[in-house]
Amino acid sequence: MKSISSLVLLPNMAQSINITELHLPQLEMLKNQLDQEVELFSTSIAQLKVVQTKYVEAKDCLNTLNKSNEGKQLHVPLTSSMYVPGKLHDVEHVLIHVGTGYYVEKTAQDQMEKIQPALQKKHAMKQAVMEMMSQKIQQLTALGAAQATAKA
Repeated sequence: MKSISSLVLLPNMAQSINITELHLPQLEMLKNQLDQEVELFSTSIAQLKVVQTKYVEAKDCLNTLNKSNEGKQLHVPLTSSMYVPGKLHDVEHVLIHVGTGYYVEKTAQDQMEKIQPALQKKHAMKQAVMEMMSQKIQQLTALGAAQATAKA
């Protein structure tokens, strides 16, 4: 009987293989492939976290746009370390960066309504990638045990 830990699902295929039946070079190739997939998933998770952080920052900034803050002094960034003084004039509209040098004017309320679903979508994507990565790590662990057995 095959144990669960000795089965590895092949990517893009609806089949599994018993890794205890593979030769050492095949095990090493499979390990390299799984290592690459785990690295790709790690990179994807990091990118999704960055995007999530940007959405949270945008949401926080939009929350500060209200009538009570209209007319208040603020610092407008010119670069990451250079600012000019300014006044908050219009709290109902924002400019959205849509590409290199291109901006679109939208209402703050419209953008606030779009951010929450986008945040939820990014969170779901991150969870799905983390789940796949967890499966690949389990497969790598089983593969490592099979390699140790094959070398012995």
